[in-house]
Amino acid sequence: MSRTQVKQRPTVGVIGAGSFGLTVAQLLAISNNVLLFARDPLVVKNINDARTLLDVSISPSVSGTSSYSEVATACEVIFPVVPSDDFRNMMKNLGPLLSPRHILIHGTKGLDTSRVRDIGSFSGKLHREDVRTMSEVIYEESNVLRVGCLSGPNLSKEILEGQPTATVIASEYDEVVQIGIDLLTSKKMFVFGSSDILGAELAGAFKNIIAVGSGFLRGKGLGKNMQGLFITRGLHEITFFGGLLGADKSAFLGTAGIADLIATATSSSSRNFTFGFQLGQGRSLKEIMETSDELAEGIRTLKIAYLMAKTEKIRLPIIETLYKIVFENLSLEVALDFLMRYPYSRDVSINM
Repeated sequence: MSRTQVKQRPTVGVIGAGSFGLTVAQLLAISNNVLLFARDPLVVKNINDARTLLDVSISPSVSGTSSYSEVATACEVIFPVVPSDDFRNMMKNLGPLLSPRHILIHGTKGLDTSRVRDIGSFSGKLHREDVRTMSEVIYEESNVLRVGCLSGPNLSKEILEGQPTATVIASEYDEVVQIGIDLLTSKKMFVFGSSDILGAELAGAFKNIIAVGSGFLRGKGLGKNMQGLFITRGLHEITFFGGLLGADKSAFLGTAGIADLIATATSSSSRNFTFGFQLGQGRSLKEIMETSDELAEGIRTLKIAYLMAKTEKIRLPIIETLYKIVFENLSLEVALDFLMRYPYSRDVSINM
């Protein structure tokens, strides 16, 4: 079967055919032709011939490819949507094919630590200069100038079911924000703009940590009181930490922050919530990771945040405690006792 595309519409690239990559492709396909990149030729064949992916019927405006060159040639605007631990690898392949004419708007909510050998086994000091956001990786691995990120409460399952939602396009370039708004806006998708790309990236990454912890509490059978308290104090903590890393704290209180946090930390459709829930049900970290189809970004980000805070001697009690639960088998009883007795001075501080 030949590729089917609607004529006289721009062609937009999407790198990554996981659940969120597919979701972004389907959203873009409402008003654009889409070239969806997948490394596996069998996945590409399935996209182009069977017209389904992950049990989803693919829009006739979406075509599959396993050629980075084809995406770079056909598309001026490209949305990279791959896991954070593979993002730099992807950019090393795609980057040399790009030029300043390209616009990249990534949808990856995680952090890059390729400057250290293996974050999974790493236990040394981790400084800010050892960690990169995805936009920083794009700048380092290409000569692209116009970069943005896509963030917000974007649970794939709900969007693919046709439920309405909103998202944020963040970039220091107004042009990138407007292009992202134009490409993604539809009757079911409202798109906000932001000039604080660092804030949007850190809010999107750090909220996954809180989602893992929230899922863990539900897995342990705790109710909404504790879940609500954990999410609220967790938001306070990641906002404080994000501010220390240079982000505008207001990003954590908007669509890319609290809205995404609520969705991710309360829904069984969230990989991070589900990962934490399974951990709370008694499954081991190793077992969950071996049987998960896609990475729970919150686990990597939890370790990164913990090591950075430890290196800089910053007290983050919730992140510290959750790290010890996930990686050192700290019991819930001891963890709760510590957090309930931790000397928080006040409920809310405007300066956080």
